[in-house]
Amino acid sequence: MVRVPLPTPEGEFVARAFECASGSVHLVLVRGALGDGRGVLTRLHSECLTGDALGSLRCDCGVQLRTALRVIASEGRGVLLYATGHEGRGIGLLDKLRAYVLQDDGLDTLDANQHLGLPSEARDYGEAAACLAALGIRTVRLLTNNPHKERSVRRAGIEVDEVAPLATSPHARNVRYLRAKERRMGHVRPAGDALREEVPRALDATPLLGSLAAPASRPYVVLKYAQTLDGRIATSTGDSKWISGASERRASHALRAACEAVLVGIGTVIADDPELTVRLVPGASPRRIVLDTTLRIPRGAHVLNGRAPTLMVTTDRSSADRRRQLRTDGIDVEVVPADPPWGVGLAATLASLRAAGTRSLLVEGGGAVITSFLRQRLVDRVVVAIAPTILGSGTDAIGDLSIARVSDGLRLSGRSIHLLGDDVVVAGDVV
Repeated sequence: MVRVPLPTPEGEFVARAFECASGSVHLVLVRGALGDGRGVLTRLHSECLTGDALGSLRCDCGVQLRTALRVIASEGRGVLLYATGHEGRGIGLLDKLRAYVLQDDGLDTLDANQHLGLPSEARDYGEAAACLAALGIRTVRLLTNNPHKERSVRRAGIEVDEVAPLATSPHARNVRYLRAKERRMGHVRPAGDALREEVPRALDATPLLGSLAAPASRPYVVLKYAQTLDGRIATSTGDSKWISGASERRASHALRAACEAVLVGIGTVIADDPELTVRLVPGASPRRIVLDTTLRIPRGAHVLNGRAPTLMVTTDRSSADRRRQLRTDGIDVEVVPADPPWGVGLAATLASLRAAGTRSLLVEGGGAVITSFLRQRLVDRVVVAIAPTILGSGTDAIGDLSIARVSDGLRLSGRSIHLLGDDVVVAGDVV
């Protein structure tokens, strides 16, 4: 056994490594004094190279790992055991990737394993339980959504005082996988019902996204904004914090967690300085896209803080020196053709994003960007939060769309309506 302090973004843990009889090495991160070994908050985390190390969005493993560390650090006493040899629920990395191919062809996570002649669940927690026992842990409060894990720990001789679900907010890429585990393996739904807080902090906003069906030439575009009852997204002085309430803002973060990229215009960055990360729910932050014709983004802007990948989309009107400087700072910069009157070309931007693998894009504003996307018919889904507030004069949510007759106005089909705190959220497909 090896023991060494291990500083992490969630705080310092004591790392202990155990070489098991199977040849696997289990890493245990200990926070605080374990004392009599009873009631220890414990996460048994199965190795997932693609999710934990590479941030794959096909599963929720990476988010669960970081959330568990954060929860344990906040409690001040607990352990996280990282079980190697558990890749792909025990089938190994190569077979997990083979199963991914079958999942892309339509099979769910269990059927894919079975099609390969492999078990849907091949993990054994006997060695993990032995490691816990070696640390003097006698009873645990188990952080898991998986009833198989609870049963296995009990069978291995570790008493489970409590099972605490590990809440995550689903992503468009992993929601089918999560639902299959819930439906066929009895896993706890990690975020409860859509837009309801049955499990603290997590929200499932994927129902707001609609079908996620988009042309092959561009991502599926969800337009999301919050407005007052009279259609304003800011006062006449530019103030917009906060139009919507806390519950609606958490749902907005869950929408970010559900999408691969979030886009705003430079006007929003300068006026509001948003971070565009996922902070109010446990989930993965999307890639941040900023449309900036001349790269006038301030150097201290929050979207440049490195907490999520950022892409600046600009035109040849921007300075080559500024582009180089941003790239040196680790910010992606892409030059696309301009649309009159000298704005960043939206169609070219979307085509480039889709070519790079982006399938879902959340557009959050501001008013000029919202109007441009709608005017060019580049929106698949609209999600609007309406606050019970009237401002009178101010910034319109949507500008002129050159619509002369009411019958020609954009309409929403497949509508759903949700009450979040004091705000009403309307979602629908653009037709």
